Amino acid sequence: MNEMNPKVDFYFIKANKWQEEIEQLRTIALDCGLTEQLKWGCPCYTLQKSNIVLIHVFKEYCAFFFFKGALLKDTKGILIQQTENVQAARQVRFTNLKEIVKLKTTLKAYIHEAIEVEKAGLKVPMKKTTEYKVPEEFQNKLDKNPQLKTAFNALTPGRQRGYLFHFSQPKQSKTREARVEKYIPQIMKGKGFDD
Repeated sequence: MNEMNPKVDFYFIKANKWQEEIEQLRTIALDCGLTEQLKWGCPCYTLQKSNIVLIHVFKEYCAFFFFKGALLKDTKGILIQQTENVQAARQVRFTNLKEIVKLKTTLKAYIHEAIEVEKAGLKVPMKKTTEYKVPEEFQNKLDKNPQLKTAFNALTPGRQRGYLFHFSQPKQSKTREARVEKYIPQIMKGKGFDD
């Protein structure tokens, strides 16, 4: 078993609802020879600086988050795609300690498979920005404003996808229109949605 990282201990100490469960997940990850780090405020388990699996706590469940879960065979059918827009990552969710204990051997096998995926240098094929739907409200603005179109096209593909996803979420056209208007100045400055 690899060593626990003292910088990560606080995460397990502060956990109220899922303490036993995430401590068990921690033991499983460390038993697989991974290095424990703190990333995005969560315990992350890495192999030579490559992210393999992360422990995440939600209101209704705790989870193992496999960074390249889409490439795993999932012979037990336990991996969950969080939303349709998540391309690479997959979760295994738990609502009690018994579920984790029951799946301990399977979870270790999945982690070892994820390690082999990483060692092989496999990559999840990602959708291209051109495959994302451009909401009509944003397309109208792009058609009417050549500077906006130029500024949007100059953004990195990730920033473009972030905007397209954000603009597409609301069901009502009025809300989509308001979002587009709000972020036009940001796009014109060459900044991403979260910048």
